[in-house]
Amino acid sequence: MDVSTKDMTLTVGEAAERVGLTTYTLRWYEQEGLVAPVGRDSAGRRRYTAQDVDWLFLLTRLRRTGMPVRDMRRYAELARQGDATLGARRALFEAHRDRVLSRMAELEEDLKVLNYKIDAYRRAEQGQ
Repeated sequence: MDVSTKDMTLTVGEAAERVGLTTYTLRWYEQEGLVAPVGRDSAGRRRYTAQDVDWLFLLTRLRRTGMPVRDMRRYAELARQGDATLGARRALFEAHRDRVLSRMAELEEDLKVLNYKIDAYRRAEQGQ
């Protein structure tokens, strides 16, 4: 696929910076099949479109919420297959959402313990 230089595109470095990844991580995402083949300019350099960057933003959110790479890979495969996989993609996201909600509940409990300890230290410092 050849990307016209008239279109707004980004280099690997620019795309990585835009989504908060290193260029190494972005290339690794490509190697892992998480990113579809990216267009290239006339010199053969990768050029990322707005659609590519949107996809990368989604991947970074999925990763940040703890989605395993194997599930991200599965999602990418399903997305490439088109609308026939909408139900499977929804189910994948629902299962991940359940894990995220569970983790959030655990973090809320952990935060309560931290707040208790902070308050206890504050009271001790004040001689209470």
